[in-house]
Amino acid sequence: MNRFSDARFSDVWAREILLAVFHAAVKSADPFTTLAAHLPQKPKGRCVVVGAGKASARMAAAVEAAWPDVPLTGVVATRYGHAQPTARIEVIEAGHPVPDANSEAAARRILQALSHLGPSDLVLMLASGGGSATMALGAGGITLADKADVTRQLLASGAPIHEINAMRRYLSAVKGGRLAAAAAPARIVTLVISDIPGDNPADVASGPTLGAPPSASQVREITARYRLTLPETVAAYIGRNLPPPEPAEGEVHVIASAMTALRAAADVARGANLTPLILGDAIEGEAAALGVVMAGIAKSCARHGQPAAAPALLLSGGETTVTLANSAGGRGGRNQEFLLSLALSLHEHPDIWALAGDSDGIDGTENAAGAIVTPDTLRRAATAGLDLRNLLARHASYDAFAALGDLVVTGPTFTNVNDIRAILIG
Repeated sequence: MNRFSDARFSDVWAREILLAVFHAAVKSADPFTTLAAHLPQKPKGRCVVVGAGKASARMAAAVEAAWPDVPLTGVVATRYGHAQPTARIEVIEAGHPVPDANSEAAARRILQALSHLGPSDLVLMLASGGGSATMALGAGGITLADKADVTRQLLASGAPIHEINAMRRYLSAVKGGRLAAAAAPARIVTLVISDIPGDNPADVASGPTLGAPPSASQVREITARYRLTLPETVAAYIGRNLPPPEPAEGEVHVIASAMTALRAAADVARGANLTPLILGDAIEGEAAALGVVMAGIAKSCARHGQPAAAPALLLSGGETTVTLANSAGGRGGRNQEFLLSLALSLHEHPDIWALAGDSDGIDGTENAAGAIVTPDTLRRAATAGLDLRNLLARHASYDAFAALGDLVVTGPTFTNVNDIRAILIG
């Protein structure tokens, strides 16, 4: 029997459904569920496992579990708090979203692990979102401080992730296929958990073993578009007009993505007698603007039954952005900002609930994966003396949902397929 079938359509029921949907989406991207089926034939020579990203330690543990009889060595770099127990593969925790000294140390350790390999050796590259920051080494004399400066500017600029990663690839000694060059002539197999809209593997963790850096002219265009103030070493390096290396080649498997997570969420919705509608897995743009758009779609479903008739669940994924003004410094993340905008745009619609969260368990820099919006969010906020429009303007969405008791806190999930948004129409 459907475990939701006896519940009446209430706030408690709606919250339970939304949480079940989110947890199912995250579970579908667990490396222990997905990785083993994509491992290649066991190597005749050595097997070196390297990786970078929020899921890399969990992926490394999954490799060890799947290959107990294969001698494994290697190093992976993950975000602080995202380590997992491993016996044979070293795990280094490092900075995110801005790289730190451990990010540079991890990059050097990974390069060392890839030295002196032969054609019978196998390199397993475990790439996931967050790898651009947790493994960082500047090219051409660019310092860690310079890379961190550029990263901070890009994160505040509202630039989409593919442009941020383009800059990261150009300025890196380990990204844009450069790890593949360091590992030659070994065979390279890259396993990817994608957090990138469009699932281009070369964009995940800025493609350490895949693709190639952009041209200097493309990087200059990004610099001008977002009015970046470049450190002298970065400006000089870009000005050298170095030709990009040849694109790296190798076997690659995307083992989990936003779409696999959204499909798992849709299965839960069907089990709860809801009609799921996946609106897209690669939605980008300003989080607050998307909140207005999604509110309009949800209200259309409630009033007209289009594009889905109630009871329905609207699902979407991707990666939105939040452009910060120089004076802005509120606490929050893009999913909470989306939800705050959504709540204001719904105007206390009596039949609409929503949850949005980052699948890695951390939305922004605080301890929440995301939050929940209910039909009485605005009423409860007014009773608590919260000015939600002011909080949205200050990008302080975390403060709003913390005060309302509507944060979704999971802790690190050890995977990352980016944003999961679910809007329930009763």
